[in-house]
Amino acid sequence: MNIALLGYGKMGRIIEQFAIDRGHAIALKIDEHNLHDLTTENLQKADVAIDFSTPASALANIDACFNADVPLVIGTTGWYGSLQTVKDKCEAGNKSLLYASNFSVGVNVFFFVNKVLAKIMNRYPQYEVQVEEIHHTQKLDAPSGTAMTIAEGIVENLDRKNEWVNEVVGQEQIVTKPGQLLIESHRIEDVPGTHTVIYSSEVDEIEFKHTAHSRAGFALGAVLAAEWLQGKTGFYSVKDMFDFNI
Repeated sequence: MNIALLGYGKMGRIIEQFAIDRGHAIALKIDEHNLHDLTTENLQKADVAIDFSTPASALANIDACFNADVPLVIGTTGWYGSLQTVKDKCEAGNKSLLYASNFSVGVNVFFFVNKVLAKIMNRYPQYEVQVEEIHHTQKLDAPSGTAMTIAEGIVENLDRKNEWVNEVVGQEQIVTKPGQLLIESHRIEDVPGTHTVIYSSEVDEIEFKHTAHSRAGFALGAVLAAEWLQGKTGFYSVKDMFDFNI
């Protein structure tokens, strides 16, 4: 495949290496220094685009790929408030998009098991639950998209929680109300990503944790997603790609 990289920072460079190692070619690289090259003509040199840019750029990049009729894999988060609008536009135009808060195989296993665990813990109301996430200080959004996906998996399956709220440690402290699930966000130098679900009672505590050692897992997953999206039209999330039904 020929791949367009929308966002050519640390993640873009790692994605590039995995793509080349898997026999693909990079047809276009876009970063803040050459935004003028993001044209329909240039995008159409690619079979698929992979976006790891910024929340502020995501919607414009989606529109550019739709206009060029180029399938898009998007790992950028922070635009999910427009998810339904983008889905409607994708389906109406018979376009192709696959989005994820995290493309890592391990994280997607974590997402699945997190839902199973929440269903089990629904029987034990003596346990309070919260989510903690730690990322590098360059991460622009909080909570992380991964933490949001984890929290939504809990809210969907735990009757005593009906919404999540976020507290960025070091900023204004949040006092949760009944029914609210706390996501506690930490920003620490050089942490690729750590996510922990904590169930705590008076007598014990259960921790369920995923720790990324590097960005490599995210990058490989994005290339696998691009391969999976080839030949498909429609609006997909990563759970369409990873089928863990057991």
